[in-house]
Amino acid sequence: MTRRIFSPEFKREAAQLVVVRGVSEAQASRDLDVHATVLRRWVWEFGSSGADAFPGKGRLKPDDEELRSLRREVAKLKAERNNLKKGRSLLRQGPTVMFGFVAKYRGVWPVSWMCDALGVSRSGFHAWLTRPQSARARKDERLGAVVRASFVRSDRSYGARRVWHDVLAEGFECGLHSIERLMQMNALRARPRRRQLPKDQGERSIIAPNELEREFEADGPNQKWVADFTYIWTAEGWLYVAVVIDLFSRRIVGWSMKDAMTAQMVTDALMMAIWRRGRPRERLHHSDQGSQYTREPFQRLLADNGVTCLMIRSGNVWDNAAAESFFSSLKIERVKRKVYRTCDQARADVFDYIERFYNPTRRHSTI
Repeated sequence: MTRRIFSPEFKREAAQLVVVRGVSEAQASRDLDVHATVLRRWVWEFGSSGADAFPGKGRLKPDDEELRSLRREVAKLKAERNNLKKGRSLLRQGPTVMFGFVAKYRGVWPVSWMCDALGVSRSGFHAWLTRPQSARARKDERLGAVVRASFVRSDRSYGARRVWHDVLAEGFECGLHSIERLMQMNALRARPRRRQLPKDQGERSIIAPNELEREFEADGPNQKWVADFTYIWTAEGWLYVAVVIDLFSRRIVGWSMKDAMTAQMVTDALMMAIWRRGRPRERLHHSDQGSQYTREPFQRLLADNGVTCLMIRSGNVWDNAAAESFFSSLKIERVKRKVYRTCDQARADVFDYIERFYNPTRRHSTI
């Protein structure tokens, strides 16, 4: 069995998933398909060396460690303070759900306070307590719980059709229109897709032919890879994200994130893909004509690993539609709903989207 190799960037993000974001080691191990002992060693090394880990020297200063602990405590206190305030925006999904929230927490907060905060009447709540449910309401309640669970698992990005497939997989019998009605009734709405053609103004040196011809399908894994990169705005500046996608499974087999648009970024993404999938016998690498992909070091890496280089036609974004589709999903389902104050915060969120949602669980319409 080929020994798996992980890039330093992957190790740092995996360790931060446990140390910073609070995900359990067991859950992170399952999500990332990394052995628990290996992940535990990464966490220990990251805790010892911080940002200088993998490889690196030095430790966090005691003052920095204390400051990080205090920031976590403040964040926790703010979350507790704003619990009911946040509940108002999260629970605007119809009177039934809001009344259920009031009934659940009336031993914690006064009913009049919660009703005022949620914008419902106290008389309506007390009438709801004594009113028997109809058969349809009971069915909608059971089905609605499954619909909401699927919607939340997708980070609120699934539309009715994908949620419907999840509901059918759970063993329920219902039509697509029922799912649409329940999602509308409970205000579960995916973000609308917005398409915008980018402009290509980069200089080109080595140009490869476009032999893929928009055939974004493969008979097996590791036959066709498409690559591209995008950028995400943070308060510290741009974060650039490069990916390599296997067209057979639509998995992100390689990725890299940098604060500068360099050839090293796309090289690191390709190296991660090769480490994960091994050296190919015959493989196509399809990208745009950006200078990062045309430079000699990247082209030499392709040649040394037996990968055939293909490129899209100049200014024709549809020739790389598979990669553009992923970036569209990333931004609509995750990035456009966030405000990133640091590049590290954006990097951690993109890592979470790729390795804990998009690769292992997200449903892909194409396949």
